[in-house]
Amino acid sequence: MDVSSVLPWHQAVWAQLMRLQDSQRFPHALLFNGPHGVGKQQLADALAAHMLCAQPGKMPCGHCHSCQMLASGYHPDLLRISPEEGKRQIRIDPIREVNRFVSQTAQQSGYRVIMISPAEAMNTAAANALLKSLEEPGDKTLFILLSDVPSRVLPTIRSRCQQWSLPTVDFAQCRDWLIEQLKDEEEAHFWWQVSAGLPLLAVELAAPDQRTLRHQLHDTFEQLMRGAEPVSEAARLDRQALDAILWYGITWLEDLIRFGLSGNPAGLHNTDLIPLYRQALKNGRSQDWFRLLDYAQEQRRLLAVGANPNPQLVLEAWLVRWAALLRS
Repeated sequence: MDVSSVLPWHQAVWAQLMRLQDSQRFPHALLFNGPHGVGKQQLADALAAHMLCAQPGKMPCGHCHSCQMLASGYHPDLLRISPEEGKRQIRIDPIREVNRFVSQTAQQSGYRVIMISPAEAMNTAAANALLKSLEEPGDKTLFILLSDVPSRVLPTIRSRCQQWSLPTVDFAQCRDWLIEQLKDEEEAHFWWQVSAGLPLLAVELAAPDQRTLRHQLHDTFEQLMRGAEPVSEAARLDRQALDAILWYGITWLEDLIRFGLSGNPAGLHNTDLIPLYRQALKNGRSQDWFRLLDYAQEQRRLLAVGANPNPQLVLEAWLVRWAALLRS
């Protein structure tokens, strides 16, 4: 990956960051927050490359020894912290490594960059252990924290970072980029709409396996309306895809509620599902759909923190609730 590139819709943010650096007012800790798919990681990678470059201009030079090391996949002055494979939390041991890293001299005599993603994955002990380094980072040290849900990051961490919110993206801002990725303007607009304005998520959702999951889930809800048994329908779904299934359900419920309250299809993210929405609205009441939305959001939150012990049971319980409303 070309870590020196900045996505088109982040050019204005990049210009602001460079002005801060030029005026020598660059903070020692940044928190980039925004929904998954807006491009936080790409912006953070570009910034890390810029700070580590020996001869940066408006962008990293791409030629110096530091840039070449980074391009090879390793740089001694860059430390990335994320949950271990198969885990959902960042525990205290990796943060202790951060504290050791900060206490050392940069090997390339430039910046040391620590990237933590997602910041909300730090458990309480890890977050508290990070505070001292955030308060006393030393010279030429930059913390870059990334968060999908900044409200889940400890307030003591947030208060020590300069926060940058990255909002959803208008189609005009990402049109050319999405067409380049998806090779078709109609496809680009459809998946941008489905993703609710998150271009990288749009590309993910357009991938063959995700298209298959979306089609299968659509078929599941049509079968439920025809009287299919929800437990049997849950068995047809891949429980390993529970987070994606809940995400789809949440976005569809938000569409459904919006459509039910306004009666206007304008502004819906999944316009191809309007026939399904119309049928569902005949059977359920608004307050019931709101309750189901709350349930789905809570289950997804529990999944994010590793508190869902049995994904299959969650799937079954969720589809039972859907079926009850679709047939009421």
